Amino acid sequence: MSMAADPAHLQMILVFALIGVTLALYATEKLPLEVTSLGVICALMILFQALPVRDADGDNLLRPVVLLSGFANPALLTVLALLILGEGLNRTGALDRIAVVVHRLSRGSPLLSFLVVLLLVAVTSALLNNIPVVVIFIPIMQALAVRNDRSAGEYMMPLSFAAILGGMTTLIGSSTNLLVSSALIDMGERGFDFFSFTVPGLVVAACGLVYVIFLLPRLLPERHTTGTDLRATGSRQFKAQISVTSGSRFQGMAPVSGFFPKLPGVTVLSVERGSETHFPPYDEDLTLTDGDVMVIAATRDTLTDLFKSAPASLRPTLAADSDAGADHGAIDSDGRPVDGLESLAEVMIPPSSRLVGTTLDRAGFRYRHALAVLGVERRSRMLRQRLTEVPLEAGDILLIQGRRADIEALRGSQEVVLLEWSAEDLPQVHHAKRAALIFFGVVGAAASGIVPTEVAALSGATAMILSGALNLDEAIRAIDRNIIMLIAAALALGSAMQATGGADFLAVSLLAVFGDASQAVVLSAFFLLVAVLANILSTKATAVLFTPIAAAVAHHIDAPVEAFAVAVVFAANCSFASPVGYQTNLLVMAPGGYRFVDFVKAGAPLLVICWLAFSLFAPVWFGL
Repeated sequence: MSMAADPAHLQMILVFALIGVTLALYATEKLPLEVTSLGVICALMILFQALPVRDADGDNLLRPVVLLSGFANPALLTVLALLILGEGLNRTGALDRIAVVVHRLSRGSPLLSFLVVLLLVAVTSALLNNIPVVVIFIPIMQALAVRNDRSAGEYMMPLSFAAILGGMTTLIGSSTNLLVSSALIDMGERGFDFFSFTVPGLVVAACGLVYVIFLLPRLLPERHTTGTDLRATGSRQFKAQISVTSGSRFQGMAPVSGFFPKLPGVTVLSVERGSETHFPPYDEDLTLTDGDVMVIAATRDTLTDLFKSAPASLRPTLAADSDAGADHGAIDSDGRPVDGLESLAEVMIPPSSRLVGTTLDRAGFRYRHALAVLGVERRSRMLRQRLTEVPLEAGDILLIQGRRADIEALRGSQEVVLLEWSAEDLPQVHHAKRAALIFFGVVGAAASGIVPTEVAALSGATAMILSGALNLDEAIRAIDRNIIMLIAAALALGSAMQATGGADFLAVSLLAVFGDASQAVVLSAFFLLVAVLANILSTKATAVLFTPIAAAVAHHIDAPVEAFAVAVVFAANCSFASPVGYQTNLLVMAPGGYRFVDFVKAGAPLLVICWLAFSLFAPVWFGL
């Protein structure tokens, strides 16, 4: 009977064809990614309903419940929970301080800060699971991208790849490594020790990191995420004022050479002290003290950073604030909403507005709308008097702060026009400590084995919401539907390949082609086969599937089993050319604004580099 006529062979051929079509659709994006993923799952269910794969008892191995099980897979739920945890850290600004420290240590050099963080990621990944490491560093990388005036897309993919490379160096660096060791023990072979493959792992990781640090950012397209869209408008200067109060970070600041170097990115237009107004260049003895008011000009991003560190100082004091009966709406004495989520937005004053010609002091804008005005942009000229004393004009842009609900209530207002694109939730810095405690509690519980990773991650995501560090709407927005569909489709394809014998067929074909070649050549070819499949299937499925095949191939050509087992570890981790290969790629896909084809273009060269490094070093190390 020919292969095409054999139902088992036909099923395998159809699965290979479906994989090819799926990858082509992912790469070209002719259909939305989630539509392609859903279509793949439906095609598999229809295929194996018509051509079932029977086990010894006659049951269909690829029933719909099996192919749909990816939606309830613990790995998928863990990834979603970690996305929520990462969003909690980002929203509270819990890790901004690390970005500041790295930026200072690198003396403002974008390349040096990039190098420091990626090396730190690689070292940390050798001791912790890659997924929480990437989640920890995503907000740090986002903060560094802003500080270095770079696109987030230049930083996110290198972050994932550095974590994967670092995870190759020790037994606990990746769960894939542990799976291979466990499979070896189950087969009666010797498992790995903690540092069994550290030396070859360091060689492969070092070669890969050179590419990741110096070449990869040049291959990545600059795409605009929400953050970069806001930064694109960041060159506009808003006029604002800072009130210096006792104990604030501004008290005691003194000018150097006529300016304030401790306020980077801020132009101090004037300093008001009582009835006196000082203009630049400032005298060296003009040390800021309680009661001083600085009139400044800065971008929106800079004002946001200032607000995070000193919200009360950036909120202008109005004359009505001294009235005992003044109604402060929903804003407390620190400039924060007493309930609800803090947000920033921009509004424009139209010609017909009643605000034209009046000042913020007289307008009563804050008390009618429960929103504070942090800055005013006026393109015609730069004014040096207090923000509260500037008569407003048509066309002025106001930077406002308050609850999102109050900001949205401005739609349809006759006073101002809400610029919808400008709304941005502010980090809730007062929740930063609890968010950090929750996250590192999750990492500690998972790393120590007290509870399974999925239990720790889901519990932590729930705690992040219950603690107030993140609200339910934000948590839901943090979940990317592309990730859900990609993982579910990848798991379904992996199950189909395993059940139809597709992976076994590839391994047997490898031996048929390279069976008479040297051990080093067979090892190199085996590595490449596993690495390619790791980008189609999940790394864990590839590792579990190919560990027994690795042992069989090693015995067949009388080579050390350890060499082929290490090849499985490294090759299964080489999931660089596809976002579906490993969860860290999926985690950075949305923050980096990547498409499927970006991973193919940027990740395939890294896969080749790792393959060549292993193929050249492994024969020497293992004595082949």
